[in-house]
Amino acid sequence: MEIKDITFSYDKKVNTLKSINGLIEIGKITTIIGPNGCGKSTLLGVMANNHSPQGGEVLLEGKPLVNFKPKELAKKLAVVHQQNTAPIDMTVERLTSYGRIPYKNLFQPTSKEDEEAIEWALECTNLTDKKAVPIAELSGGQKQRVWIAMALAQKTPFLFLDEPTTYLDIYYQYELLELIKDLNQTYGMSIVMVLHDINQAIRYSDTIIAMKNGEAIVKGKPSEVITVQSIKEIYGVDVAVKTDDDTGMYIIPIGIS
Repeated sequence: MEIKDITFSYDKKVNTLKSINGLIEIGKITTIIGPNGCGKSTLLGVMANNHSPQGGEVLLEGKPLVNFKPKELAKKLAVVHQQNTAPIDMTVERLTSYGRIPYKNLFQPTSKEDEEAIEWALECTNLTDKKAVPIAELSGGQKQRVWIAMALAQKTPFLFLDEPTTYLDIYYQYELLELIKDLNQTYGMSIVMVLHDINQAIRYSDTIIAMKNGEAIVKGKPSEVITVQSIKEIYGVDVAVKTDDDTGMYIIPIGIS
Protein backbone atom coordinates (compact mmCIF):
# COMPACT_ATOMS: atom_id res chain seq x y z
CA MET A 1 0.00 0.00 0.00
CA GLU A 2 1.30 3.43 -0.98
CA ILE A 3 0.25 6.79 0.50
CA LYS A 4 0.87 9.59 -1.97
CA ASP A 5 0.76 13.23 -0.84
CA ILE A 6 -2.44 12.82 1.21
CA THR A 7 -4.18 15.97 2.41
CA PHE A 8 -7.43 15.83 4.34
CA SER A 9 -9.62 18.31 6.18
CA TYR A 10 -12.91 17.91 8.04
CA ASP A 11 -13.97 21.55 7.73
CA LYS A 12 -11.93 22.57 4.66
CA LYS A 13 -10.32 25.37 6.69
CA VAL A 14 -7.63 23.60 8.65
CA ASN A 15 -5.89 20.55 7.22
CA THR A 16 -6.05 17.55 9.54
CA LEU A 17 -3.56 15.70 7.35
CA LYS A 18 -0.82 17.57 5.51
CA SER A 19 0.90 16.03 2.49
CA ILE A 20 1.57 12.59 3.96
CA ASN A 21 3.59 10.08 1.96
CA GLY A 22 4.79 6.57 2.69
CA LEU A 23 4.73 2.86 1.98
CA ILE A 24 3.06 0.20 4.14
CA GLU A 25 5.23 -2.90 3.95
CA ILE A 26 3.63 -6.24 3.14
CA GLY A 27 3.79 -8.79 5.94
CA LYS A 28 4.81 -6.25 8.60
CA ILE A 29 3.20 -4.56 11.60
CA THR A 30 3.07 -0.79 11.16
CA THR A 31 2.00 1.35 14.11
CA ILE A 32 0.93 5.00 14.01
CA ILE A 33 1.68 7.01 17.16
CA GLY A 34 1.41 10.63 18.20
CA PRO A 35 -0.37 12.99 20.60
CA ASN A 36 -4.15 13.35 20.77
CA GLY A 37 -5.64 15.12 17.78
CA CYS A 38 -2.56 14.72 15.57
CA GLY A 39 -4.46 12.81 12.86
CA LYS A 40 -3.61 9.17 13.64
CA SER A 41 -7.13 7.76 13.35
CA THR A 42 -7.90 10.09 10.46
CA LEU A 43 -4.93 8.76 8.50
CA LEU A 44 -6.05 5.21 9.19
CA GLY A 45 -9.55 6.18 8.01
CA VAL A 46 -8.17 7.55 4.74
CA MET A 47 -6.12 4.37 4.27
CA ALA A 48 -9.30 2.32 4.79
CA ASN A 49 -11.26 4.50 2.32
CA ASN A 50 -13.57 5.71 5.09
CA HIS A 51 -12.49 9.30 4.37
CA SER A 52 -11.92 10.80 0.92
CA PRO A 53 -8.79 12.97 0.83
CA GLN A 54 -8.89 16.47 -0.63
CA GLY A 55 -5.53 15.83 -2.24
CA GLY A 56 -3.35 12.88 -3.10
CA GLU A 57 -4.35 9.23 -3.18
CA VAL A 58 -3.85 5.85 -1.56
CA LEU A 59 -2.85 2.96 -3.80
CA LEU A 60 -3.48 -0.69 -2.99
CA GLU A 61 -1.72 -3.13 -5.30
CA GLY A 62 -1.10 -0.15 -7.58
CA LYS A 63 -4.80 0.74 -7.82
CA PRO A 64 -6.37 3.85 -6.21
CA LEU A 65 -8.65 2.95 -3.31
CA VAL A 66 -11.42 5.09 -4.77
CA ASN A 67 -11.54 2.78 -7.81
CA PHE A 68 -12.38 -0.29 -5.71
CA LYS A 69 -15.98 -1.38 -5.36
CA PRO A 70 -16.97 -1.78 -1.66
CA LYS A 71 -17.10 -5.59 -1.71
CA GLU A 72 -13.89 -5.76 -3.73
CA LEU A 73 -12.05 -3.62 -1.18
CA ALA A 74 -13.58 -5.60 1.72
CA LYS A 75 -11.80 -8.66 0.36
CA LYS A 76 -8.49 -6.80 0.52
CA LEU A 77 -8.59 -5.09 3.91
CA ALA A 78 -10.56 -5.38 7.14
CA VAL A 79 -10.97 -2.66 9.76
CA VAL A 80 -11.62 -2.86 13.50
CA HIS A 81 -12.77 0.54 14.72
CA GLN A 82 -12.12 2.04 18.13
CA GLN A 83 -15.77 1.89 19.21
CA ASN A 84 -18.12 -0.88 18.09
CA THR A 85 -21.70 -1.80 18.96
CA ALA A 86 -23.89 -4.83 18.36
CA PRO A 87 -27.32 -6.00 19.62
CA ILE A 88 -26.89 -7.32 23.16
CA ASP A 89 -28.44 -10.70 22.32
CA MET A 90 -26.21 -11.32 19.27
CA THR A 91 -23.93 -14.30 19.71
CA VAL A 92 -20.20 -14.41 19.10
CA GLU A 93 -20.60 -16.74 16.11
CA ARG A 94 -23.33 -14.61 14.55
CA LEU A 95 -21.29 -11.42 14.74
CA THR A 96 -18.22 -13.18 13.38
CA SER A 97 -20.27 -14.46 10.44
CA TYR A 98 -20.87 -10.88 9.28
CA GLY A 99 -17.27 -10.88 8.09
CA ARG A 100 -18.41 -13.10 5.22
CA ILE A 101 -20.80 -10.49 3.77
CA PRO A 102 -18.33 -9.39 1.04
CA TYR A 103 -18.45 -12.93 -0.37
CA LYS A 104 -22.23 -13.34 -0.42
CA ASN A 105 -25.17 -12.13 -2.44
CA LEU A 106 -28.51 -11.22 -0.91
CA PHE A 107 -30.23 -14.28 0.63
CA GLN A 108 -27.36 -16.55 -0.38
CA PRO A 109 -26.99 -19.39 2.16
CA THR A 110 -23.82 -19.96 4.16
CA SER A 111 -21.29 -21.97 2.17
CA LYS A 112 -18.72 -24.47 3.39
CA GLU A 113 -16.05 -21.85 2.69
CA ASP A 114 -17.95 -19.39 4.92
CA GLU A 115 -18.19 -21.94 7.72
CA GLU A 116 -14.48 -22.73 7.51
CA ALA A 117 -13.56 -19.04 7.58
CA ILE A 118 -15.76 -18.41 10.63
CA GLU A 119 -14.36 -21.45 12.44
CA TRP A 120 -10.80 -20.35 11.67
CA ALA A 121 -11.48 -16.80 12.90
CA LEU A 122 -12.92 -18.10 16.18
CA GLU A 123 -9.97 -20.43 16.66
CA CYS A 124 -7.46 -17.65 16.00
CA THR A 125 -9.09 -15.43 18.61
CA ASN A 126 -9.59 -18.25 21.13
CA LEU A 127 -13.37 -17.84 21.06
CA THR A 128 -14.51 -21.27 19.84
CA ASP A 129 -15.95 -22.17 23.26
CA LYS A 130 -17.76 -18.80 23.37
CA LYS A 131 -19.45 -18.95 19.96
CA ALA A 132 -22.98 -19.40 21.38
CA VAL A 133 -22.51 -16.74 24.08
CA PRO A 134 -24.27 -13.35 23.66
CA ILE A 135 -21.86 -10.43 23.18
CA ALA A 136 -23.25 -8.68 26.26
CA GLU A 137 -21.96 -11.46 28.53
CA LEU A 138 -18.31 -11.09 27.48
CA SER A 139 -15.51 -9.16 29.14
CA GLY A 140 -14.05 -6.10 27.43
CA GLY A 141 -11.09 -8.06 26.11
CA GLN A 142 -13.31 -10.84 24.78
CA LYS A 143 -15.59 -8.34 23.03
CA GLN A 144 -12.61 -6.79 21.28
CA ARG A 145 -11.51 -10.24 20.14
CA VAL A 146 -14.97 -10.85 18.62
CA TRP A 147 -14.64 -7.75 16.46
CA ILE A 148 -11.21 -8.94 15.39
CA ALA A 149 -12.71 -12.38 14.64
CA MET A 150 -15.29 -10.72 12.38
CA ALA A 151 -12.48 -8.91 10.56
CA LEU A 152 -10.49 -12.14 10.23
CA ALA A 153 -13.51 -13.91 8.73
CA GLN A 154 -13.17 -11.49 5.80
CA LYS A 155 -9.96 -13.33 4.92
CA THR A 156 -8.05 -10.21 3.92
CA PRO A 157 -4.28 -9.72 3.61
CA PHE A 158 -4.52 -6.34 5.43
CA LEU A 159 -5.92 -5.74 8.92
CA PHE A 160 -6.37 -2.20 10.28
CA LEU A 161 -6.96 -1.59 13.99
CA ASP A 162 -7.83 1.82 15.45
CA GLU A 163 -6.59 1.97 19.07
CA PRO A 164 -7.44 -1.69 19.76
CA THR A 165 -6.27 -1.56 23.40
CA THR A 166 -8.42 1.43 24.42
CA TYR A 167 -10.62 0.79 27.50
CA LEU A 168 -8.84 -2.51 28.27
CA ASP A 169 -6.89 -3.24 31.44
CA ILE A 170 -3.23 -4.12 31.11
CA TYR A 171 -3.79 -7.90 30.97
CA TYR A 172 -6.21 -7.69 28.07
CA GLN A 173 -4.06 -5.10 26.33
CA TYR A 174 -1.12 -7.45 26.14
CA GLU A 175 -3.32 -10.46 25.39
CA LEU A 176 -4.67 -8.58 22.38
CA LEU A 177 -1.26 -7.39 21.23
CA GLU A 178 0.09 -10.94 21.44
CA LEU A 179 -2.84 -12.05 19.26
CA ILE A 180 -1.99 -9.34 16.73
CA LYS A 181 1.66 -10.41 16.68
CA ASP A 182 0.62 -14.04 16.17
CA LEU A 183 -1.67 -13.12 13.26
CA ASN A 184 1.25 -11.36 11.63
CA GLN A 185 3.89 -14.03 12.27
CA THR A 186 1.74 -17.12 11.72
CA TYR A 187 -0.46 -15.99 8.85
CA GLY A 188 1.62 -13.22 7.32
CA MET A 189 -1.07 -10.57 7.72
CA SER A 190 -0.04 -6.99 7.05
CA ILE A 191 -1.26 -5.04 10.07
CA VAL A 192 -1.61 -1.30 10.56
CA MET A 193 -2.69 -0.08 13.98
CA VAL A 194 -2.98 3.10 16.00
CA LEU A 195 -1.57 2.97 19.54
CA HIS A 196 -1.10 5.50 22.33
CA ASP A 197 1.38 3.54 24.42
CA ILE A 198 4.88 4.14 23.07
CA ASN A 199 6.41 1.11 24.80
CA GLN A 200 3.75 -1.14 23.31
CA ALA A 201 4.46 0.36 19.90
CA ILE A 202 8.17 -0.35 20.32
CA ARG A 203 7.58 -3.96 21.34
CA TYR A 204 4.95 -4.93 18.78
CA SER A 205 5.91 -3.00 15.65
CA ASP A 206 8.23 -3.53 12.72
CA THR A 207 7.69 0.06 11.60
CA ILE A 208 6.48 3.15 13.47
CA ILE A 209 4.99 6.27 11.91
CA ALA A 210 5.15 9.17 14.38
CA MET A 211 2.75 12.05 13.74
CA LYS A 212 2.32 15.60 14.99
CA ASN A 213 -0.16 18.26 13.85
CA GLY A 214 -1.28 16.26 10.84
CA GLU A 215 2.20 15.50 9.58
CA ALA A 216 4.23 12.30 9.56
CA ILE A 217 7.31 13.56 11.40
CA VAL A 218 9.38 10.38 11.21
CA LYS A 219 8.97 6.82 9.97
CA GLY A 220 11.18 3.78 10.42
CA LYS A 221 12.16 0.96 12.74
CA PRO A 222 11.34 1.53 16.45
CA SER A 223 15.02 2.10 17.23
CA GLU A 224 15.18 4.78 14.52
CA VAL A 225 11.95 6.56 15.45
CA ILE A 226 11.97 6.45 19.25
CA THR A 227 14.74 8.72 20.47
CA VAL A 228 15.07 11.28 23.23
CA GLN A 229 14.95 14.05 20.62
CA SER A 230 11.96 12.73 18.64
CA ILE A 231 9.80 12.16 21.73
CA LYS A 232 10.62 15.66 22.94
CA GLU A 233 9.70 17.13 19.56
CA ILE A 234 6.49 15.16 19.11
CA TYR A 235 5.11 14.97 22.66
CA GLY A 236 6.96 17.73 24.51
CA VAL A 237 8.08 15.21 27.13
CA ASP A 238 11.55 14.39 28.39
CA VAL A 239 12.31 10.66 28.40
CA ALA A 240 15.16 8.27 28.88
CA VAL A 241 15.54 5.57 26.23
CA LYS A 242 16.79 2.30 27.72
CA THR A 243 17.69 -1.14 26.42
CA ASP A 244 18.25 -4.36 28.33
CA ASP A 245 18.45 -8.06 27.54
CA ASP A 246 15.10 -8.97 29.12
CA THR A 247 12.72 -6.30 27.83
CA GLY A 248 14.58 -4.86 24.85
CA MET A 249 14.16 -1.18 24.13
CA TYR A 250 11.81 0.98 26.20
CA ILE A 251 11.31 4.55 27.37
CA ILE A 252 10.99 6.02 30.85
CA PRO A 253 9.21 9.40 31.12
CA ILE A 254 11.23 11.92 33.11
CA GLY A 255 9.01 14.98 33.01
CA ILE A 256 7.84 18.05 31.15
CA SER A 257 10.24 20.91 30.65
